Amino acid sequence: MLIVDDDNLKVRMHVQAGINAVAEGNLFWILSDIFAPIFEYDPDKEWIEYYVKSGISFSRTWPDGVTGYGKASFVASYTQGTDPYDFSNTGRITLEEAYIGARKTFDDSVELDVSVGPQELRLGTGMLIANGGSSGFERGALKFGPRKAWEMAAIGRLTHGRTKATAFYLDPNEMPSTDNRNQLAGLDLRFDAEKGGYVGGTYVHILESDNPYPQVVPGGSGAPTIVENAREKLNAVGFYARTNPLETGFGSSFIGVDAAVEWNDRTDMLAWAGRFQAGHTWTDRPWSPSLTYTFKTFSGDDPNTPGQERFDPLFYDGNPSTWATGSKSSMTFINSNVQAHELALSVKPTARDKLTFRYAHIRANELRSPVQFGQATRLDIGGVNNVVTGVTDPYLADDFFVEYSRTINPNTFLTAGLSASLPNEGLNLAAGRDLPVWYGGFLNLVVNY
Repeated sequence: MLIVDDDNLKVRMHVQAGINAVAEGNLFWILSDIFAPIFEYDPDKEWIEYYVKSGISFSRTWPDGVTGYGKASFVASYTQGTDPYDFSNTGRITLEEAYIGARKTFDDSVELDVSVGPQELRLGTGMLIANGGSSGFERGALKFGPRKAWEMAAIGRLTHGRTKATAFYLDPNEMPSTDNRNQLAGLDLRFDAEKGGYVGGTYVHILESDNPYPQVVPGGSGAPTIVENAREKLNAVGFYARTNPLETGFGSSFIGVDAAVEWNDRTDMLAWAGRFQAGHTWTDRPWSPSLTYTFKTFSGDDPNTPGQERFDPLFYDGNPSTWATGSKSSMTFINSNVQAHELALSVKPTARDKLTFRYAHIRANELRSPVQFGQATRLDIGGVNNVVTGVTDPYLADDFFVEYSRTINPNTFLTAGLSASLPNEGLNLAAGRDLPVWYGGFLNLVVNY
């Protein structure tokens, strides 16, 4: 919303708001009845989420070609009812963005841009660096996740033609109740092709962190140990690439590849992850159907080695269309010690309507190794009592998700979804019985100006 517009100064107001009604049944496949019965967890939940994000931004250009800019915004969020993590009727108002910056173009192809303050930063496809803010829990709006900005960021960008180098220092906006005092810095280099493809790489170094890691005991027989401050001094290198749209007689195709390696000499850590995507859109067919196949894999801690191989997903984008592993399962399995084969089929009955079907087949990479922080550690009674970590069969679950979205007008968006997760042998054996289907649905409306 442009409120001031003259030759050198522009000031805009920004308002975004949303309401989301959610219902879940058999949450977490009712594993709480087996592993934590004393808490009497209710696996059926219904709640409503609300959020408002509002702010103001400006840009001013001086005669020497320097443009100054900045933005300030806040997020107010609330959860009415009880969410999956048993937080009820709670919310917070927090600062979102508060940054200033300047950019200057030196000739037709070179631009320098520097900024400092709380702001958003997403690199590559969002595999490692995307979500700088935490929502849900005491802040409310768990599913919406309206906070994206880092609590503090210093960013420098140098662009030459279609090549961009980005240097950054980041301090994430963590939940006060679980603040692990992370600080990180790094560099991203990216080249964008003329017709939409790209290739790039990211280096990340964790300057400080209190984040612990679970580490499997030798052979996986016994409870995992907890390595304090294990993330500190972590190094990560990520690679990402996507082809230009490949035009064929049947429409348009693409191929995408992501890979990452992490290491930390302090903890004898070496971990890896990767993703392959291929998709096709039949642009000449009614409803423009689009089919995408994704395979992604994230290393787990090998119980047969003394080192740490558990991949740390850092601050990844948890959207179902990007880096979430499954629909329901992504609430339980972070991108560590899992792999998934995924299919997404989308159709557009009209220019305003889109229907997407998603399927994910989810497996563990390492048996008897943590799939989630402390997940599936249990007592196996078979003659001799034995603590088992992780799962003993790799087949975890199959997730199904149907999503409908409608653009009501250029500023108003309606989305509805139904999803289900069918547990398989890995989870059933861990539980010692056949688990029920975890199911749920939502309906939300978002207005954005």
